[in-house]
Order: sequence, then structure tokens, then C-alpha cells
Amino acid sequence: MNLSELKPAAGSKHGDRFRRGRGHGSGNGKTAGKGHKGQKARSGATRPGFEGGQLPLYMRLPKRGFKCINSKTIVGINVDRLNVFNDGDEVTVDTLIETGIVRNPKDGVKILGNGELTRKLDVKANAFSSSAVEKIQALGGKAEVI
Repeated sequence: MNLSELKPAAGSKHGDRFRRGRGHGSGNGKTAGKGHKGQKARSGATRPGFEGGQLPLYMRLPKRGFKCINSKTIVGINVDRLNVFNDGDEVTVDTLIETGIVRNPKDGVKILGNGELTRKLDVKANAFSSSAVEKIQALGGKAEVI
């Protein structure tokens, strides 16, 4: 079985063009699938989250603190993780993704100074800690902010 061969079960999908309210013979006549009477049978259904006049859940829950809309999620990587590269390699965010060190870079990648670096590398990232820059430059490499 391949992913390209997967299909929904027979009879599980209805097309968008299914015509409701076209007589008993259509299988969906008379009430057109809305049942008998009641609020949901009529036009002008309620908005999502409406609880019949009861205070809705989203209003009952406490809202605390402050959410900064301009904050960025930076992914941190320690210097010792860069030892998978060869001497003289150029390390960018793309190469970090290819090797699997970073899965989702989100708003950027920051190189942190934990661990030991044993290879000379030219590292291009969004941010560096001062100890990471010292360790990269101590071996003759470059730390460039992009």
C-alpha cells in the first residue's frame, strides 16, 4: 500500500453538489436533514461559541498577563552540536536543517556557548552568545550575524 493509493471508504464522502430538500425520492427531502423544528432547523443559526445565553466558556476563563505580539521565538543551539561538520565548512541555517540539528527555525537560530568546538567553521546565524563567538574565533573560524 502506498500513500498515493489511499482513498476514502466507499460511501463515506458526499459531494458539495448534493441537493437537499428536493422531495422524498432524493433521500433528503421535506426537512432537508434539519430534523423537526427547533432553533437549528431555522435560518439564522447562532454564532460559534454561543451557549444559549449562558456566559460562554471563552468569557468565563481567566485572562491573565500580557502577550507581546512582537516577541520572537529563537531556537538555541550549543556550539558542541556543530562538531558534525567538517573543518572549513560554512554553517548556515539551511545546513543546520539539512543535518537535522534544527527542525523548525521559527524566527531565527542563536548559537550558544555550551560545550567544546573542535573544528574551524564559518558560522552564519541570526544571533550568537559572546562565549560562542569566542570559541568559534579561537579556532580560526568566523561568526557572522545574518
